[in-house]
Amino acid sequence: MGRLSGKRAVVLGASSTDNMGQHIARRFQEEGATVLVAGRKEAELRAFAAATDAKWTACDITDPDSVTALADSAVQKLGGIDIAVNASGWGLLKPFLDTSHDDLEMMTALQFIGPFHFFQAMIGKMARSKGGNGGSLIQISSATATIMLNDHAAYMGTKAGTDHVIRCIANEFGAEGIRANSISPGLTDTPMNDAAKKIPGLFESFLPSYPLGRWGTSDDVAAAAVWLSEDECFMTGDNLQVNGGLTLRRNPTSAEMGAAIAKASAS
Repeated sequence: MGRLSGKRAVVLGASSTDNMGQHIARRFQEEGATVLVAGRKEAELRAFAAATDAKWTACDITDPDSVTALADSAVQKLGGIDIAVNASGWGLLKPFLDTSHDDLEMMTALQFIGPFHFFQAMIGKMARSKGGNGGSLIQISSATATIMLNDHAAYMGTKAGTDHVIRCIANEFGAEGIRANSISPGLTDTPMNDAAKKIPGLFESFLPSYPLGRWGTSDDVAAAAVWLSEDECFMTGDNLQVNGGLTLRRNPTSAEMGAAIAKASAS
């Protein structure tokens, strides 16, 4: 029997091929859960659902009505919600003084206001007082919500803010049977980072910061999400640092990254 047998899971941010959300959804299915994937790209969702027998619903996390409709659709298609994961995000890299008002509005909508609405909608279906059975809420955060990385302030600030929202949810809704936690990967081999990985020496510049000697994968995050979703998990209001020990140390500086890139390019 799978570790999530009989569970019903919503994974938002699973509409890009082989991204972190899709890895989590597949792993949930392998553990016995029925899964609904959501995101903005309908064609990608439809293809993933056809290949995996998942359910799907289009959802724009920056649109509160769309998020509410996602929660309603999940109840209709799954019969209820036991697990809800927000794996959406945008990896904006921009110098602090060059970050525009429009950048800030988009980052806030996508990585703070949107997740706030998402968790409100999920709690509205999962809370025992609303007829639900409780369950697990999971926010995919980032090691950079804790440790520094240059040119990443808007991303880091919104991720850190949502981590604190998760703590508030855990404190307020534990009596409703709801656990809420964040997962913080470090540098991860995902489609979002494909362009960065093609730069010689860039990924390698991070390796000295990892006590476990490698950067992360989406499967590392998916494994942690499974554990947080199990009934045996007695954790709430916390942030799992699933990053090989990166937060024991630090990210490389811009100068260190530049030197590694120059060395790799010259060799």
